Amino acid sequence: MVFTDPCVGIYKYLAISYFCFPPEIRSSLVCEQETNYLKCEVGTAIHIHSASYGRTDSGTCSTGRPASQLAKTDCYALNSQTVVANGCEGKNSCSILASNGVFSDPCVGTFKYLYISYSCASNCGYSYLKCDNGKIQINTANYGRTDKITCSEGRPSSELQITKCYFPSANCFKFNYCNGLKSCEIFATHMVFTDPCVGIYKYLAISYFCFPPEIRSSLVCEQETNYLKCEVGTAIHIHSASYGRTDSGTCSTGRPASQLAKTDCYALNSQTVVANGCEGKNSCSILASNGVFSDPCVGTFKYLYISYSCASK
Repeated sequence: MVFTDPCVGIYKYLAISYFCFPPEIRSSLVCEQETNYLKCEVGTAIHIHSASYGRTDSGTCSTGRPASQLAKTDCYALNSQTVVANGCEGKNSCSILASNGVFSDPCVGTFKYLYISYSCASNCGYSYLKCDNGKIQINTANYGRTDKITCSEGRPSSELQITKCYFPSANCFKFNYCNGLKSCEIFATHMVFTDPCVGIYKYLAISYFCFPPEIRSSLVCEQETNYLKCEVGTAIHIHSASYGRTDSGTCSTGRPASQLAKTDCYALNSQTVVANGCEGKNSCSILASNGVFSDPCVGTFKYLYISYSCASK
């Protein structure tokens, strides 16, 4: 850059503010019993943003399939992202078979597909960690060089020769910076790490996973309405639900003992009813009543308890 002189006789300096655009988000989809192949450019590694094995619409992977195999569109394996991340995160390429044997069967009789959203991030000078669901937990980290291929493009062979170059104290970084965050960026520079092998071109390799999203709960007494709501861009996932009574203290104020004595009472359709009304939505409401769930214990005053989380769509 060349500049005119804004203040003759004054010793000046150049200050630049800049930021890095997030990497391009890519996607890959295969039908059940097909294999999903992900591959990144040399010197970059796969980062999984989201993954879903199941069916969320009736059109995808529908050719030649009977309507009965396409009707259920709120179906996805809860372990989808964990399985894909375990097989692909941090690698240059990977393959995942879209099958019940890999993910388990979230909806028997439905023909499913595997959708993956991912990006390819450079692991040479910059690492961008992100959890769409949950929070970052770094597993291992090393600033150095352990092979001659990674981040080698355009580099003389003399800068690639040492392949046992480690900076173990990089692991202490996980306790002070990224853990517990939803996203985090780390620069592989001598300003952050000391130099474990002078003259060798180094890179930062990080292995991490995402802790599950926060589990929330909501409880209302009989004839009250349970309202669930998630943040913008996230959707409700129901973990458990119970309409009935499992203790004598909850929702007991002003009630006679006869209405509180039975504590092994719950409607067997509790989770099904709540999931049908709330699963995958940003917000929902469920009335805690016998008319909605049926009456699992006549004469007992009941309540509705729901355990749920908010997951990225």
